[in-house]
Amino acid sequence: MSHLPTGNSRRVVITGAGTVNALAHDLPGTYAALAAGRSGIGALEFRDADRLSIRIGAQIRGWEGAADLTPQQTSLYDPFTRYALAAAAEALAMAGTGAATGAGVIIGSAAGGIQTWEDNYRAVYAEGKNRVPPLTVPRLMMNAAASHIAMRHGLQGPAFAVSSACSSSNHAIGQAFRLIRDGHADAMLAGGAEAMLCFGGIKAWEGLRVLSPDGCRPFAASRNGMVMGEGAAVFMLEEAGRAKARDARVLAELAGFGMTADAGDIVAPSVQGAAGAMQAALQEAGLGPGDIGYINAHGTGTRVNDRTEVAAIRAVFGADSGRLMVSSTKAMHGHAIGATGALELIACLMALDQGIIAPTINYDGADPECDLDHVPNEARRASIGAALSNSFAFGGLNAVLALRSADQAAA
Repeated sequence: MSHLPTGNSRRVVITGAGTVNALAHDLPGTYAALAAGRSGIGALEFRDADRLSIRIGAQIRGWEGAADLTPQQTSLYDPFTRYALAAAAEALAMAGTGAATGAGVIIGSAAGGIQTWEDNYRAVYAEGKNRVPPLTVPRLMMNAAASHIAMRHGLQGPAFAVSSACSSSNHAIGQAFRLIRDGHADAMLAGGAEAMLCFGGIKAWEGLRVLSPDGCRPFAASRNGMVMGEGAAVFMLEEAGRAKARDARVLAELAGFGMTADAGDIVAPSVQGAAGAMQAALQEAGLGPGDIGYINAHGTGTRVNDRTEVAAIRAVFGADSGRLMVSSTKAMHGHAIGATGALELIACLMALDQGIIAPTINYDGADPECDLDHVPNEARRASIGAALSNSFAFGGLNAVLALRSADQAAA
């Protein structure tokens, strides 16, 4: 479980954010889509999609972000790296001049260059080729996105990758937070990237029988599984004094991070593990249950996950559970696996910075075991001072971020 901060620990703020996802190819467009309750889920379009049983996903379409790449760059970048590079560039541009000085980078991903794996397996096994391109390993390695972001922007601080399935983004952001808070870095780019929407990626998930064939309906009585997505989101984290000296605009304060392991089942979630991560994040942030106004839930749309998460929230928040707004945005941007926590942090920033709570769309009827305020179908205006972002992964790996509004951080 998370340890408490030391007495001389430093405050960490978010000054930039960027994204490419199925809803939009930048942050403003993503805010607009989340506020409108628009879904990016549709029919999958890639090679051999007709051989799949599950043929829907939140796929990025019409993105021109790779159009300016040279042939040499194309040979180096798997799609997950391209998404991460675009998101990082947007985050740095928002953060402003001087943000990158002395910074490092941590990017979470569950699968890394899975499309590169698939292309080369197909070449060797299906097409009978005896050679693969010489830069195949640099394309597929899990740290490719972090390394290329560092090289593109001259970031010589701590740089590495994190992989913990669906908690990868939150673990990456949490580790970056800790590095700054404990004085090992003054600024970090952190987030997640995933490009698992390919034949092999979906076929593997089909075997788990957790995918919905007709849509994602988190917390609803009719829910029947998750829908996969793809994309990236990256954030500029800075020590608060450094951001103030640069006169940077603060989107929110990252105030606490909690992580636990269920140490139980490889796929079934635990109430105790999820609750422990939320409690740890609150404790580290110096927040109580009554301080939290919104939780962006893990909310996958599977029967077991959603009711387990609701039970964990009730265990932590008790009498405060009834007044909480708890929504899942996965019905809009899909479950982007290692990138999903980063995409969901965008919804938390929208809540804290703009006073708009993203809805749980496709909510077509209440489940008695999921009886919180799930902000059904329409966004809501609300002024909140603090929020949690939950991520719970296969393997029982839980990671929760606690955030304060910029106003609360300045108080």
